[in-house]
Amino acid sequence: MNLWAGMVAGGAVVLGVAGATAIHGRNGVELGPPPLVAVKPVTEVVGGHTITDNYRWLEDQNSPETREFLRAQMAYTGSYFAQLAGLRERITKRLTELSRVDQTGMPQEREGALFFTRRLAEENQASIYMRPARHEVEGGAWLQPGDVRLIDARKLSTDANASVNIVAISDNADLLVYGVRHGGADEETIHFFDVPKRADISDELPLARYGGFGLTPDGKTLYYSKTLSDGTASIFQHAVGTTADKDVKVFGGKYKDETLGALDLLGCHVSENGHWLIVTVSHGVPATREDILLKDLRKPDAQYEPLVYGINSRFQLHMYHDEMFVNTDFNAPNGRVLRAKFGDPTTKSWPVVIAESKSPIRAVSVVDGVFFVGRLNDVKTETKIYTLKGKEIGEIQYPTIGTGGVVQGRENSDTGYYMFSSFTVPPTIYEYNVPTKESSVWSEPKVPFDSNQYEVRQVFYTSKDGTRVPMFIAGRKGLAMDGKAPLLMTGYGGFNISETPAFSAEYAWWMEQGGFFALPNLRGGGEYGESWHEAGMFQHKQNVFDDWFAAAEYLLKNHYTTRARLAITGRSNGGLLMGASMTQRPDLYGAILCGYPLLDMSRYQRFLVGRWWTTEYGSAEKPDQAAYILKYSPYQNIRQGVQYPAIMFLSGDSDTRVAPLHARKMTAAMQATVMAEPEQERRPVLLHYDTRAGHSAGVSVEQGIHDTADELTFLWNETGGA
Repeated sequence: MNLWAGMVAGGAVVLGVAGATAIHGRNGVELGPPPLVAVKPVTEVVGGHTITDNYRWLEDQNSPETREFLRAQMAYTGSYFAQLAGLRERITKRLTELSRVDQTGMPQEREGALFFTRRLAEENQASIYMRPARHEVEGGAWLQPGDVRLIDARKLSTDANASVNIVAISDNADLLVYGVRHGGADEETIHFFDVPKRADISDELPLARYGGFGLTPDGKTLYYSKTLSDGTASIFQHAVGTTADKDVKVFGGKYKDETLGALDLLGCHVSENGHWLIVTVSHGVPATREDILLKDLRKPDAQYEPLVYGINSRFQLHMYHDEMFVNTDFNAPNGRVLRAKFGDPTTKSWPVVIAESKSPIRAVSVVDGVFFVGRLNDVKTETKIYTLKGKEIGEIQYPTIGTGGVVQGRENSDTGYYMFSSFTVPPTIYEYNVPTKESSVWSEPKVPFDSNQYEVRQVFYTSKDGTRVPMFIAGRKGLAMDGKAPLLMTGYGGFNISETPAFSAEYAWWMEQGGFFALPNLRGGGEYGESWHEAGMFQHKQNVFDDWFAAAEYLLKNHYTTRARLAITGRSNGGLLMGASMTQRPDLYGAILCGYPLLDMSRYQRFLVGRWWTTEYGSAEKPDQAAYILKYSPYQNIRQGVQYPAIMFLSGDSDTRVAPLHARKMTAAMQATVMAEPEQERRPVLLHYDTRAGHSAGVSVEQGIHDTADELTFLWNETGGA
C-alpha cells in the first residue's frame, strides 16, 4: 500500500494510506486506515534542545478541528469493537455480576450515629447514609432504627455521573457538609445539609478545586482551602448560614517571610476538640517540604504559630486532645513518630516516640489514646499498636497478603474501623474494639467471586542495575507456568505511592479466564521508604522503566506467559510508564492500555496542575533537567521501523488533572508511525475517548462497567484470548 500526502486549508499536510484494509488485530479483526490527521509542524527550543511537534494544534481541546479529530477517532475505535461484539457482551455480563453488589464505605461516628456512603447493587452512584445511635426504650431493650439515606445521589444528574462524598460532620451530628462532583473531574461544589430536618440549607460553595476542610465542632464555621484562578491557594472562613460571597480569606498570599506560589498546596482541618485550626503548606506533589502552622481558635486575635517550618521533609500531625505528635521522614527515610511542641519548628529537640525501623511507615492514626502504625514489611501490610509513650502493645491480624488500613475513629471512642482488601478478597470493613483488641466484620460486599480458588504469591527479581525488586503475582491455584496463560501486568512507580494488592473486577475477570495478574513494586514508589522513592525520580526516572522491563523479562523467562500473551496497563504516572514501554521496549508486549497518561514531558508542566509535579519529574525548561526528561519522554521518542504492539489510549474531556492533550497527540503520532510500516506488521492504535471521563472517581457504575469492558475486550483479544 502506498503512502500519500494531500494539502488542506492552511497548508498543513495530511497523511493517509490507500487501500481498504490497513490494520490487523488478532482473531480476525481488520481495520481500515486510521482517520486522516493534519500535520502542522511547530519547532521550538526547549531546554537547549530543538524539538518539532507535528500535532501541537491538538492541544486546543475545544477547537472545531480537535472536536472533529475526536469524532473521527471515536468512530474508528467503535469500528474495532463492533467486530468483537460477542466477546464484549460476555465481558460486560460478568463485570456486571462482579460490580452490581451493595458497597458500603468507611463509617464516621458522631454522638453514636454513623455516617457513611453506600451504593446498592442496582444503583450507579453511592448515596450518603446515617445509622442513628441506639436508644433505650421501655423495658430496657435497645432500639437501632434502620439506616437513613440522607443525600440521594440518584437525584443529582440525569446521566448518573454525579457523585457525592462526605466533607465534614458536626460533633452533634446535626450538620453534614458534602461535595458533589460530575464525571471524573477534580472540581466539586460543596453543600450543607440539616440532618434533623433532612434538608439542604441555602449555603453552597461554588465549583472549584478544594484542598482541605475543617468544621468547628459546633457546626457554625467551616474553614476550607481552595485553588484560585491564578493557580495559588488560600484558606477561607465560611459562617454556616451565609452565602459564599461573604466568606473571609484567613490565610494565603504570604506567611512568615515567604510568598505562596503555584507549587504551594494548602490543607486545613480543625482539631477534634475545636481548639486549633491546623494549616499545612506543601510544596509540590509529592511535597518536598511541609510546614505546619496552628491558630488557637479560643483566642480571637491569635496568630498562626509555626509547629514545623522550613524543613525539606514531609510531616503529618496527629493530636490527642492537645497533645501533638508528627510522623515524618525527616532524618528517617522509613519514617518515625515524634512528640511535637511549639517553640522549635526545626524539630531538633523533639523526643522520638516510635523509632524508625527497616519497614517504612505508611500510615498513622490515634484512636482512644493509642497509636495505630501501618508499615510495609517487604510490601506486605502490618499494623502495630503503641501507647502514646511508644510502647508496643499489640498488632492487627490481617487475613492474608493484601492491603490493610490503620484503625480510624474518634480520639475518645473505644471503637474504630479499618479496611482490608487483596487481589482475591473484595474490600471488607472491620469494626475494631480498642480495649479488647477484637476485630469483627462490619461490612462485606457479596461479590460472586470464589476467593478460595485463587492465590497471591510474592516473588523477587533483579533489575538492570542489580536492584532487588518485589512483585505480586495472582492467579488460579495450580495454574501451569507453561507460557500458555495470558498475563495482565500493571504498575505505577512514582510519587511515593505504594502499590499493594487490592480487589478489582477487571483483574478478577482476567484471572477467571485462566490468566495471571502481576504487580511489580517499582522504584519511585514508597514501598521501601523515601530512598526507594528518590531512586525513581528526577534523573533517576529511567530506573522505574528498567524495573518494569525487568519484571516483564522475569515473567517471560519463568514461563508465566509469552510476549504475544502479555498485556500491560497503567494510568496517570502509570500511563507515562506505558508510553515508555511502547517507545523503549515494544518487543516485550502483545498489547498496551495507556490511560490518562503523561506523554509529552517537554510541556506537561504548562497545563492544568502539571506544575505541581515538577517536584517529581523536573522541568524541561531547565537545561540540566531537559537532558534526562527528553531522553525518556515518550512523545519525543517514537521511532520509525519498529513493530509496535497493539495500543489503546484512554482519556476524556473531564480529566482536569492530566491534560487529555497527551493522549490526543500521542494517538496521532503513533498512528502515523505505524502506518509507515509494512502492512503485515501494523497493529491497531486506538483512542478511547469519553467526554465525561476524567482522572478522579465519579463516573457511574454503568459507564465504568462499559469502559472496563472495552479495555478488557481490547487487551484480551490482542493477546490471543478467544
